[in-house]
Amino acid sequence: MDLDATDIALLDVLQREGRISNVQLAERVHLSPSACLRRVQRLEEGGVIAGYRAVLEPRQLGYDLQAFVRLQLSRHDSASVERFVARVEGWEEVVACHALTGDMDYLLHVVVEDLEHFSRFLLDEVLRPGDVADVNSSFVLRSVKGGGVCPLPR
Repeated sequence: MDLDATDIALLDVLQREGRISNVQLAERVHLSPSACLRRVQRLEEGGVIAGYRAVLEPRQLGYDLQAFVRLQLSRHDSASVERFVARVEGWEEVVACHALTGDMDYLLHVVVEDLEHFSRFLLDEVLRPGDVADVNSSFVLRSVKGGGVCPLPR
């Protein structure tokens, strides 16, 4: 999708202030409200805007431990990968999962209540079926930057 400077300005504001009203957004990017709405709808329909959500603070909900779990599957055939991906999609503790290059196959961002919850999750969910060959976990001490915005074309 071709984006002009006004589209980029709209996306910049929406990434940072998703609840802004259409009237306020239009003022910020120097458009009429109707033209602004049409552009936002075009960006949504074109898939540039994938959705809207509230950003939650895990600690306020009782989730005091975050970890990044790198894992390697024991088998890499398509059926094994599909089974693993289906399992990941069912794990509420996993807020993000990325397939990787290098010595590990996946990186999971895990959010749990505490170390006991993490231990149960790892032993009962991740390792129990036997399709994971290697796991390496790192716990988040503090977040320096998170919930970032997507860089926009200039």
